[in-house]
Amino acid sequence: MKKIIDLRSDTVTKPTPAMRKAMAEAEVGDDVYSEDPTVNRLEALAAEMLNTEASLFVSSGTQGNLLAVMSHCERGDEYIVGQMAHTYRWEGGGAAVLGSIQPQPLDFEPDGTLNLQKIEQAIKPDNYHFARTRLVCQENTHNGKVLPMDYLEQAAALTKRFNLGHHLDGARVFNAAVKLNIPASDIARCFDTIMFCLSKGLGAPVGSMLCGSRDLIAKARRWRKVLGGGMRQAGILAAAGIFALNEHIARLADDHANAQLLAQGLADIEEISYDQAFVQTNMVFASVTKGSSEELATYLKQKGILILPRNPIRLVTHLDVTAEDIKIFVNEVKTFFSHK
Repeated sequence: MKKIIDLRSDTVTKPTPAMRKAMAEAEVGDDVYSEDPTVNRLEALAAEMLNTEASLFVSSGTQGNLLAVMSHCERGDEYIVGQMAHTYRWEGGGAAVLGSIQPQPLDFEPDGTLNLQKIEQAIKPDNYHFARTRLVCQENTHNGKVLPMDYLEQAAALTKRFNLGHHLDGARVFNAAVKLNIPASDIARCFDTIMFCLSKGLGAPVGSMLCGSRDLIAKARRWRKVLGGGMRQAGILAAAGIFALNEHIARLADDHANAQLLAQGLADIEEISYDQAFVQTNMVFASVTKGSSEELATYLKQKGILILPRNPIRLVTHLDVTAEDIKIFVNEVKTFFSHK
């Protein structure tokens, strides 16, 4: 069977044979009673790696972010977040729908940061006319871009000065850490809570982790149950997460190298444009300047290559994409435009 080259997202990875073996052999119990030893090991490992007091295994990044917002905020409170942040734009409005928590979106800067002066201006006065500003949410990486450490430290100082919580949607925080050549705990120390996904570049089939203080994680654990997120013999899934954290972090550098290879290949195609400065981790955003992304996606699908028909097109490298796959993709894109 011909291999499908899937560049739509790093969520499409399949468990490796070694990961499947770990899942099959996992010791399990009832996690709602905190009796699943494999889940307990995963939570201890995640907290240790990010140097936080505790962590919580959750079903998805969306659930982890929602639990964080609901643990930091009460009904009628507000969180400051990026206009195009996943936490605000792509998670169904959960904080507003389920938590009665108002988002205050701000435009991102081109480098993926939120302007600190604009954050400060958006903080509401302590007055009953306003929702209470309680939390600032950041995203790292944002569209593959890595937030600089000096910026994160300044943002942390700002939130502390105004007694605000600071949450990181770190779905791909290990990509950021690998790019910066630092442990993820260096990034985590700038935040009160951190969510990261096991099911993206790390290659696990399901799950994310929410890390933070014991008190905040205890609140999040209660909200997880309220939201129907209590999982029983979840050690089968947690075993994949443990394997991913132990085996798949350093190899993220391979995905970054393949993204650079992809960008270099596209540079020779005049009908494609992108900004090399923003190809930092495992994503390339490429704009089609002749024809349409829909036509390109249809052509590539016939060749066994999957992309999302948007413009710009987000191309994501991951565990199941090789350097040879990148060369095949670039050649097929060249062939498509040669017939236009």
